[in-house]
Amino acid sequence: MESTTLPKKPHAVCIPLPFQSHINAMLKLAKLLYFKGFHITFVNTEFNHRKVLNSRGPDSLNGLPDFRFETIPDGLPPCDVNTTQERVSLCMAVKNNCLDPFRKLIDRLNKESGNSGTSRVTCIVADAILAFPLDIAKELGIPGVVLWTMSAAFLTMVLHCQHLIENGVIPLKDWNNLSKDYRNTPVDLIPGVRNIRLKDLPTAFLIEENPSETFGVTQLQTVSKASAIIVHTFDALESEVLEAMKTMLLPPVYAIGPLQLLLQKISNNQCLSSVGFNFWKEDEECLNWLDSKQPNSVIYINFGSLVSLSSEKLVEFAWGVANSKHPFLWIIRPNLVIGEAAIMPSEFIKETADRGMISGWCPQEQVLCHSSIAGFITHSGWNSTMDTICGGVPIISWPFFGDQQANCRYSCAHWDIGIEMDSDFKRNEVEGLVRELMEGEKAKELKKKATEWKVSAEESIKPGGSSYMNLDKIIEVLLVEKTVH
Repeated sequence: MESTTLPKKPHAVCIPLPFQSHINAMLKLAKLLYFKGFHITFVNTEFNHRKVLNSRGPDSLNGLPDFRFETIPDGLPPCDVNTTQERVSLCMAVKNNCLDPFRKLIDRLNKESGNSGTSRVTCIVADAILAFPLDIAKELGIPGVVLWTMSAAFLTMVLHCQHLIENGVIPLKDWNNLSKDYRNTPVDLIPGVRNIRLKDLPTAFLIEENPSETFGVTQLQTVSKASAIIVHTFDALESEVLEAMKTMLLPPVYAIGPLQLLLQKISNNQCLSSVGFNFWKEDEECLNWLDSKQPNSVIYINFGSLVSLSSEKLVEFAWGVANSKHPFLWIIRPNLVIGEAAIMPSEFIKETADRGMISGWCPQEQVLCHSSIAGFITHSGWNSTMDTICGGVPIISWPFFGDQQANCRYSCAHWDIGIEMDSDFKRNEVEGLVRELMEGEKAKELKKKATEWKVSAEESIKPGGSSYMNLDKIIEVLLVEKTVH
């Protein structure tokens, strides 16, 4: 990929929703814009900024000229940096408390522009679930683009919340009868989204009494104010949904992904890769451990940055993996178990000592592209879904909340790269699924489809590919000069 030389360096302020997966996706996009000639100001909450400094050190946020990090308060009471902020409280605090701090930050950046040698803020790139940055962009008369960090299918589901309410699909009528048959009820009312079930809808739709008043739905009501909508996907992966979406949204929609593959095409990516924002220190020793394993022999296990398990569920799952007899790399972050440390039974440690490695966090993109990885047990967060597609690795999907059920459904029923695991499992079922993923004809079929999607993703980011061209189109949107008030 070639960089772009702009006659006057534009200044993009990028602000993600303050969760690890959203930050990761926004940081990738910010790096792409930086490579295209933009000055970047990346905005995080003070809590998250301290968390990264604690885990990675100050060097992770330095080293690039014209790429700076700024912070704003999230409005929550101070807490220990090693804790995890509660999701709902954080979302509401950001919604209610961040507008004025963000406005003051933009004002300061503009006042400093003459003395610092940087230009005034010329555009804002915000997480699509954050409404307030678009208000500031409108006040300033500059482009305001949003990044949707999840799938196009999930965005379409959220946008059709009121439609589902009017048709009696949600809220759930019978909480006392959440049988498997009921949860598997087909839902065919969403344009472009087919072959889904009730349980594949956003979990907030199913657990909230008033789904249309949930945080994500209310925030997305302002997405029509955006100059454009970026979706972290690629055209071939979600063509049907993207076509339907373009007829229902006023701003233009651009699929730009996988973002990590676009970044890999940058000639000086080593410099960009030094800038990171992970909440936990990555243990790269696991890559050396993988080097010692046979090709296509290891199963990788990671449930992301937010999922929490009960200790009982963790142990039952662990013995299912152990009994499969396959080598495994398992990421167990410090707060994985609800309310306590994740302590594995000594018998499990002894049983798997010769074939298992447990790590606190790892460079997942590198792991999933390693030749020894044969399968991935995942919560099916969207970043992990894109990572596994880039690696060409089939999955066992154990979804928990949010968009994960929808991602699981598409992975298993549409893209044919995975096997769905029921939440109410026993260890023998886990063992059977691991064997199915790693052995026999089913494993070959899953690997074949995963490889095909990997090739498709790679085609999308080549010159002339859909994501390659859509990135250039977004640059054009961000460079549109408007009247600054």
